[in-house]
Amino acid sequence: MTTTPAISFERVAKSFGAQRVLGDVTFDVAPGRVHALLGRNSAGKSTLISILLGLLPADAGEVRIFGRPWAKDHLKSIGASVNGPAFYGHLSARSNVLVHTRLLGLPDAEADRALGVAGIAGTGRKRAGSFSTGMKARLALAQAILGDPEILVLDEPQNGLDPQGIAELRELLREWARQGRAVLVSSHQLGEVIHLADDATVLAEGHIRYSGPLDRLAPDGDLEKEFFRLTMGELA
Repeated sequence: MTTTPAISFERVAKSFGAQRVLGDVTFDVAPGRVHALLGRNSAGKSTLISILLGLLPADAGEVRIFGRPWAKDHLKSIGASVNGPAFYGHLSARSNVLVHTRLLGLPDAEADRALGVAGIAGTGRKRAGSFSTGMKARLALAQAILGDPEILVLDEPQNGLDPQGIAELRELLREWARQGRAVLVSSHQLGEVIHLADDATVLAEGHIRYSGPLDRLAPDGDLEKEFFRLTMGELA
């Protein structure tokens, strides 16, 4: 397995007007690992992911993909689901995924594979707009894994999933990493993160409070305590 980081954030900074959202953010996401991006609301997580995906420019710093400066072509190696699932409500799950396979130049069979992996192959002609929150989360995952990307970037992928769905997602992401790929997950579900992630980066007010192995951040398994300590001081 390569030792070159799949993703490197190097002193990434971003402001919106006078508000500094990210300040000199530096950390790596390694291949073969699940990396959790943690922080309270407005910590800068979504902004950082948007910069990674080329949706926002950084004011300073650099993002590198497998050791090379970020370029639009790198998006072919990244599967992502951010800001909730994006789909056509009047189309079925399969039709929605087929839209993406054809845009990506992939065979129709890839849509069926992704739907199967995400656990929604049997939804037939049911319109996606009528799906439950959990089913919509599975559809977003199916779209993200099209083409077997080397990097998965998922924003709150557990939202709406029942316990079985969360366990299935955890195993899918762990297996993705075992195959030498990188997974970056933004999540507020700290109880699930402790079972899912190998590494973690904690953001607070746009700055890194911790980045490294998860078992070093919370050696006693109490991630919630350490999260609060890093992001808002000790609780009374």
